[in-house]
Amino acid sequence: MRRSPTALMSVLALSTGLSAALAACGENSPSTPAETSPAVSAPATGVPGQAAPEAAATPEQAAAPAAEATPPAAEGAQGGTDDWRQVASTADASLLGRLDQAWRMARAEAEDAGFADEVEKLGALVDPNAGLAGRLQPPPGTYRCRTIKLGRRTEGQGLAYVAYPYFRCTVEMTPGGDLFLTKSTGSQRTQGLLYPDTDRRLVYVGAQAWGDEAHFPRYGQTRERDQVGVFERIGDQRWRLVLPWPKQEAKLELLEVVR
Repeated sequence: MRRSPTALMSVLALSTGLSAALAACGENSPSTPAETSPAVSAPATGVPGQAAPEAAATPEQAAAPAAEATPPAAEGAQGGTDDWRQVASTADASLLGRLDQAWRMARAEAEDAGFADEVEKLGALVDPNAGLAGRLQPPPGTYRCRTIKLGRRTEGQGLAYVAYPYFRCTVEMTPGGDLFLTKSTGSQRTQGLLYPDTDRRLVYVGAQAWGDEAHFPRYGQTRERDQVGVFERIGDQRWRLVLPWPKQEAKLELLEVVR
């Protein structure tokens, strides 16, 4: 993967055509929206520290084309580097050093809360050692993606396990060879760059848009929206984004990406 200042100019300011989402009671912000109607959902009135669910996306919404990008910043999207350590904050980078701990604590908490069967059925998606070598970069195109949240960010608050339906994700390769991952539908949408790291993982650095916001924030613009995680291939045409210690709702957040 090669990268240059001019190569990183194209897509971090993508807007999305989705405009339906509910307000929710997220941990870091009163306006943090829930993702969708979860398979295991909070009560309609909401749970402290856990966003209340919104209506699930229709098939038409999940397949809707992405909105056109706004003009890119002249200096490039994230500084024109292929080293994620030069982009991620020290605090966010340190979260990757505690990835094993996040896996252990999040899984144990979900299972102890009565969701052992649900976790087990996810198979390789929740196996911390499932990352495969080779073909780490998903080909550019449209994918289905869903979010799984394990563990509680704050003890005693919210749900220890939440599984959401599939939404729409895209992968885009810029002319300069920069790889962008975008979750483009749902009320919690994410977009960022996938950086080279090891032969078994890429590192994701991005940020999250909430509700009906028209644009994705840039990484570093608002701390509570920033995300750093690892991106792994876990099967044929199947990948996952693993976000340890996310800033809202969970100890570990997974985004399954499939063709």
